[in-house]
Amino acid sequence: MNKYDLIIAGGGTAGCAAAYTAGKFGLKTLLIEKNIHLGGTITSGLVVPVMKSGDNQINTDFYNALIEELHSIGGQVTYQNNSGWFNPELTKIALDTLMDKANVDVLFNTHIQDVIKEYKEIKAICLSKDILSPHNYSIQNTKEGLFEPIYARYVIDATGDCEIAKLCGCEFLENSNENQPTSLRFIMDGVDVKRFAQWILEFDKDREVTTVEEIDGITHLSTAYTWDNGKKWALAPLFDDAVNKGILKDADRNYFQIFTIPAMPNAIAFNCPRIIENYDPLCITDVSKVLKAGRESILRLSNFCKTYLQGFENAYVSNIADMLGVRVSRRIKGKYIYTIEDLKSGKKFEHPVLISNYPVDVHSRERNKSTLQKVQDYQLPIESLMSADIENLFVAGRCLSADFMAQGALRVQASCFSMGEGVAKYIANSH
Repeated sequence: MNKYDLIIAGGGTAGCAAAYTAGKFGLKTLLIEKNIHLGGTITSGLVVPVMKSGDNQINTDFYNALIEELHSIGGQVTYQNNSGWFNPELTKIALDTLMDKANVDVLFNTHIQDVIKEYKEIKAICLSKDILSPHNYSIQNTKEGLFEPIYARYVIDATGDCEIAKLCGCEFLENSNENQPTSLRFIMDGVDVKRFAQWILEFDKDREVTTVEEIDGITHLSTAYTWDNGKKWALAPLFDDAVNKGILKDADRNYFQIFTIPAMPNAIAFNCPRIIENYDPLCITDVSKVLKAGRESILRLSNFCKTYLQGFENAYVSNIADMLGVRVSRRIKGKYIYTIEDLKSGKKFEHPVLISNYPVDVHSRERNKSTLQKVQDYQLPIESLMSADIENLFVAGRCLSADFMAQGALRVQASCFSMGEGVAKYIANSH
């Protein structure tokens, strides 16, 4: 019989942190990932860098281990006092290494088809037959084409969309009127980064927007622009001209942010396009349309860069993310529903899993309607990661039990790392 102390569904930021932590605590742990590598948003989604979330964070052992492992293979730098500048390709390798160090069994290209429940507990999960490269070769396929049930004492749903909770029939908090636009990130290579850095420093004098730093002889930088009117953006005249000339559509310029990437000295990562078409992230038809719209926008944005930004003349699109950057979808109803009032007041809890000061960051499809509100340190309780319906089911990541506005602050990678680590420690201490 295949039996684990803990099964984790989803090998993204929260799932990897949970798996590594559980393994280090001696729990027999299985991590199940639908793609062929770990990392989720950091790797498949190209969501780099990891944004800094305060100086008083807790449950950061996994994050620090990832930094150390990435740095050892040249895939991490600390830029503007933020250690979360990662190379997405090398992160795939670093995560494999960390799972091996923690004795975590990993199944890639694997989908969970069903769960076996008794009363208010998950007893086992059932996998589909489509497994490409399991690390645990003892798991055998049955004649029916499905794997034997895999039993576990605890399950963590780190799928982002609460897929395990959905199979269990759990109650959710999402409201169709509460949503955020998605993004489809990409990378351009062949950029003369040093030339672009010199130009953008002169073109944009606002050091809250544009920064440049030399690290070990390599130029790193960041700059941004949005179509919102609350700030005077230096790049605004260039975007206006590109729209007037038909190089860009008006919607292409709603959000633009770029970063350099460790170990890729001629590449620039784009935190855009932000796709403002109304869509349901849980509807495959809508997702398919948004993916096409995103790739069309990427072509226009790359042409804009080559036309208007010095140093991009010979640049080209080298990578488009394999997944959409979904900010919110399902949110489970947990034993505690965390609210924006809890967050803004800095309410203290007996068993916090994270401490952060990342702002309330809720994107809008409409001009001048996005929210970016700075806050003081806040905590999240373990009870917001515990299913109200299934006793041994936990969640970690953006599918946590929180209201819409609070989730807008908690969905970021640094908090997902802490959630995964915090819930795994709680389970280990309860085991």
